[in-house]
Amino acid sequence: MINKEVRDAEDAIRDITDGSVLLLGGFGLCGIPEAGIQALVRKNLKGLTCISNNAGVDDFGVGLLLKKRMLKKLIASYVGENKEFEDQYRAGELELELIPQGTLAERIRAGGAGIPAFFTPAGIGSELAEGKEIREFDGRLYLLERWIKADFALVKAWKGDTAGNLIYKGTARNFNPLMAAAGKTTIAEVEQLVPAGELDPNQIHTPGIYVQRIFEGAGYEKRIENITVSP
Repeated sequence: MINKEVRDAEDAIRDITDGSVLLLGGFGLCGIPEAGIQALVRKNLKGLTCISNNAGVDDFGVGLLLKKRMLKKLIASYVGENKEFEDQYRAGELELELIPQGTLAERIRAGGAGIPAFFTPAGIGSELAEGKEIREFDGRLYLLERWIKADFALVKAWKGDTAGNLIYKGTARNFNPLMAAAGKTTIAEVEQLVPAGELDPNQIHTPGIYVQRIFEGAGYEKRIENITVSP
């Protein structure tokens, strides 16, 4: 098997350049590629297009890229936790494509599956339908949506092997597997990296065929946006 292990996050993102289109995995702050994002911040790139379920918070996740003004466009389904995003968007400094969460997930899945477009009822009768093809099926209107693909996908898994096979935990499994398949180059960071052959094939969520680089991260914070329980 091909050994896809790289030294660290800096090595993994070595060919991401200004203007790249990035898929960033995770759901809220769960399962985000923390090490990859931090490496991007240190590289201080500009003009990036970021596709993420959400905009992170001001000092974590996608919020770190916004804080350094590295993004020219954000494609997301939720942006409600980030004041820095709000300020840049209101000032006309940042482009936004807001997509219903299910449509975002399906557009990314379609990109990984090689399906260029599909019809969905989500968005009919709203601003989201402006300029898009609408067709009727069985008496109901549907909106044409195109696939989403990217130059690079940065994903995070709980465990992976040197061949790129990945296992996610819990909520981290929402967007990461979809994005792993939709990147031209997919970079995976994992909490535990093991030799090829050590993972149970029945437990693998992302086959290694989709992953080009993998590394073991450390010191993950695993934050949440808001604590909603009391001691």
